[in-house]
Amino acid sequence: MNLIKIENLNIDELKIYSQLRDNSFTEDNSFIADSPKVVNILLQTDLEIKSILATTEYYDEYAHLIKEKKISKLYVATKEWMQTIVGHKIHHNCMMHGVRPCANSLDSLGDNILMLDNITSSENVGSIARSMAGLGVGSYLLPSSSPHPYGRRALRVSMGYVSRLKVHIYNDIFSTISTLKEKGYKVFAAELSENSIFLSEVEVPVKWILLMGHEGKGLSEDILNVCDKVVQIEMDENVKSFNVGVAASIMMYRFKNV
Repeated sequence: MNLIKIENLNIDELKIYSQLRDNSFTEDNSFIADSPKVVNILLQTDLEIKSILATTEYYDEYAHLIKEKKISKLYVATKEWMQTIVGHKIHHNCMMHGVRPCANSLDSLGDNILMLDNITSSENVGSIARSMAGLGVGSYLLPSSSPHPYGRRALRVSMGYVSRLKVHIYNDIFSTISTLKEKGYKVFAAELSENSIFLSEVEVPVKWILLMGHEGKGLSEDILNVCDKVVQIEMDENVKSFNVGVAASIMMYRFKNV
């Protein structure tokens, strides 16, 4: 490995590690990944990696992963210098500058899809992505108004496993649902309503979409009207709801194990 020892903090390539904050991207769709666990998952993908910023200890331990990739810039610094570069305290010894993969088309998605409507939390976006990878739900649909799964915080919460999913960002939920229904998908909305059925009673088809709504407002009546079924999780009557990430995990487990 050709490690570049940092002796000058004014290197242009290093500025992105401090400037690229959560859910922000450059024109070439660059992103920043934090921590060895996340970076090591991404090193095992086909993602374009522009640089790594890490300590000598990281490079020594994971040289076998790094050598498999052709990365032109491998910056080495002490943890203290890394903190100076990013401008805040860090609890890890590795960061990566990568490029988001090209978006997947609706035609390229798999039979099982998790779809979000107007989710606002990066942590929820990342948590759901991690659960999807673990449960074998391979396609992730998100609105353009929500945090991106390759945003800095969402990527960290997903542990990098979003890289194993097909991601599609949509602009209009109604036209997207209509197109997918034409392709044979059945849409199941996760919501409490007068017409909802219990999760344990759902008859799961081969091609399905599980739609999760806003953390506080849920799904609107207009959206529920274009879905095939509305589903709720059986739970204690004194508890109003689960966190959206928890609810998504419970429902995906049921849908994948019928």
